[in-house]
Amino acid sequence: MSKEKKSKKCSKSRKILWYAFGAAGLAARGLAALALIAIAIKIYPFKEQAKSFNSCVEETRNSGKSLSASVNYCNGGS
Repeated sequence: MSKEKKSKKCSKSRKILWYAFGAAGLAARGLAALALIAIAIKIYPFKEQAKSFNSCVEETRNSGKSLSASVNYCNGGS
């Protein structure tokens, strides 16, 4: 009693569907990567601004002002 294995071949439409889903998944990953790059580019100026603010506070604090007065000064207060 030997069982014969039937080879099932995928139809052409199934192959096209398979490749379409694969391409869609790859495109979604690419789009997600581009979105992350765009977010990183948008966040970078905040990093530079924070670095500038911190150096302003340190400089003002070294001149003898308190921390709260230094922060107020760097925020545009008098």
